Amino acid sequence: MTSTAPSIALPPTRSERWLLAGITVLALVASFLIAKDRLTWCLEVIWAMVGLALVAWRWSRFPLTRLLCWLLLLHALVLIHGGAYTYSLTPGGFWLQDVLGTQRNPWDRLGHWMQGFVPAILARELLLRLTPLRRGGWLVYLVLAACLSFSAFFELIEWWAALVYGGEADAFLATQGDVWDTQWDMFLCLCGAATSLLVLSRWHDRQLGAAVLAGR
Repeated sequence: MTSTAPSIALPPTRSERWLLAGITVLALVASFLIAKDRLTWCLEVIWAMVGLALVAWRWSRFPLTRLLCWLLLLHALVLIHGGAYTYSLTPGGFWLQDVLGTQRNPWDRLGHWMQGFVPAILARELLLRLTPLRRGGWLVYLVLAACLSFSAFFELIEWWAALVYGGEADAFLATQGDVWDTQWDMFLCLCGAATSLLVLSRWHDRQLGAAVLAGR
């Protein structure tokens, strides 16, 4: 560990790491086997596969906090569920639709809320560990900006997918006829990021530890 990335106070245990990785891999395999649309599956779960590979590759030099690891698993499962059934047809989404009384399957909305909720803690951890930035207004602003910029980039990916694959990308876009779908996606990402910072920052601070928070 270099001086620019001081050791964190609470990484997951070795058994936790194997559990987290095992759940992710099993979910990926199961979702592939039941996937209704393999193109949509690939476009949706590629983020979970790349994320798992990156975390595993860098773990010995840059372990993550226990909180962030479990959040990443939760986010991966949301993506994998959407990839397996397509976001418009997820069983979890239909259950939420019944509970909330919405007119559409809201799993896509949940996915974009998670797109802010989990990356906010990821961005916060990277900024506190790898830059001179400390806690305060600038940290909050940059975390929110990072989440929004990623959300906007993802909307560009959806646009490019539509241009390349045409009608075959409809399941990936999951607009369900909503002309304001792009705006809703980015707004929910912002709401998720803000909620994450409000609810999880103190918990995250304890797992980062005094050395990280002091920038030592």
